[in-house]
Amino acid sequence: MMQRHMPLGYKMVNGNIEIQEEQAEIIKRIFKDYINGKSMIAIAKELTVMNVLNANKKPNWNHGSVGKILQNVKYQGDTLYPKLIEKDIFTKAQRRRTVKEAELGRTQQIYAMRNQTVFSGKIRCGECGEPYRKYIEHAGKPSEKIKWKCKKYIFQNSVCCKNQFYTDSQLKTIFIAATNELIKKKWLLENVPKKGSLKMTLELRQTENRIKELDQEEQYSSPELAELLFKRAELYYIGSKIDDHKSNTEKIKEALADIEKITEFNEELFEAIIKQITVYKESEVEVEYINGTIINVENSRKDEAHDSYEKNGSNNTTSNKIRQACKSRAEKA
Repeated sequence: MMQRHMPLGYKMVNGNIEIQEEQAEIIKRIFKDYINGKSMIAIAKELTVMNVLNANKKPNWNHGSVGKILQNVKYQGDTLYPKLIEKDIFTKAQRRRTVKEAELGRTQQIYAMRNQTVFSGKIRCGECGEPYRKYIEHAGKPSEKIKWKCKKYIFQNSVCCKNQFYTDSQLKTIFIAATNELIKKKWLLENVPKKGSLKMTLELRQTENRIKELDQEEQYSSPELAELLFKRAELYYIGSKIDDHKSNTEKIKEALADIEKITEFNEELFEAIIKQITVYKESEVEVEYINGTIINVENSRKDEAHDSYEKNGSNNTTSNKIRQACKSRAEKA
């Protein structure tokens, strides 16, 4: 049941996400055929005729199901998912999709691709644990604005997380400041994180509690339960991952070897050495490198929307009510 939420081409084995070889060949074939000129409709027809099962375990493919595979960034690999598609192959597929969408006069896909940047999947909210997402306001208009916001900023038409908003420029500045600090204090890279029992994070604790509630209610066939079980496995995997501090430390040293100071943002360097950036509403921003080293950067971000929200009567009581309302909606969703 958990596999339903796993991208085609992967499987969960003892809490670890691994490549499902037979499905992986299908994914690779889809990318290869598309790059070589086949349309998504033609690919879908072939897969249906071949009786290949899609992500829903059904031999019915269409333009949309093929499109979802072609735009799934997880196939490039990340901290959870092993690499299935090479970056240059993925990039070629996106370029062809962008061209085809433009030829057909469609803009939705173009905007969707603009949301996939070097920061995607790397920015996390320190207040509620949810990832940050890129939002484009007034897309295509002179008033267009691009901001990174917590996924739970707005949930069911209510403000559920009041963490700061960030622009690409501000995130780049944070990376530059943190990495320059690390360059000056490279000895920090040698601090091996202490090993111990799995830390029960707030997110993991909330997940465990909700699973228990559904279990007590005997909601065994609930889609929410299946999703929570998969989420719990991911959280345990993150917390108990094999220590690769030494090798990742060497990767960082190699990447920074000839750099005395960073003066502008380097996308390749960011991808190579950054694991995650965690932002908080009031305190410092935590920049975590791939070997576990954390550099704190002063959070000088002052978002006008949030400032005005605080000035218009928001207090601790109100904030507590908002959090409770959001919690209730999340449990019912």
